[in-house]
Amino acid sequence: MMIIYIHGFGSSGKGKKALRFKNYFKSQNIPFISPSLSYVPELAIDTLEQLIESYNEEVVLIGSSLGGFYSIYLAEKYELKSVLINPAVDSPNTLKYMLSLDSMVKNYYDDSYFELNKNHIDMLLNYRVKDIKKGEYLLLLQTGDDVLDYKDTLNKLPNAKCIVEEGGTHTFEGIERYFKKIKNFLVNI
Repeated sequence: MMIIYIHGFGSSGKGKKALRFKNYFKSQNIPFISPSLSYVPELAIDTLEQLIESYNEEVVLIGSSLGGFYSIYLAEKYELKSVLINPAVDSPNTLKYMLSLDSMVKNYYDDSYFELNKNHIDMLLNYRVKDIKKGEYLLLLQTGDDVLDYKDTLNKLPNAKCIVEEGGTHTFEGIERYFKKIKNFLVNI
């Protein structure tokens, strides 16, 4: 089994949450990778598809925010298990507002900037999944998410296993409390 962690918008495979997961799964002797993906959606998906297709073993996903959006697309395409942490289930609309603010967006990992443009939003439309049928999902949602409305995720994935916590933030405060539950979901324990 290989676990692929898919980071959110403006983050990195070396972000705090990714590193926490990496250290946990390393301590459990479970293969885990957290690639740093391009901010260009088409390139990010291409990288993830190549990774998934290169493994001869079972692949499972953990996606946070935009990574959750990508995870839904990939879980449906490849019939995978996926843990979604405060996922941006409608990323094209979620990110569209940023176009009117400023085309340069800060990367939270290294404080660099990158350009977000209309072509990137249009690319995201190619990965929108209308009907959830093939993947198996565990949702971790916090109602205090200051970026996304957790109810949108519940409406998009009504049949998923779900943990909804009052309060919290978009980052999902205290994610470490759920590492064992996430592991058990992904590895069928």
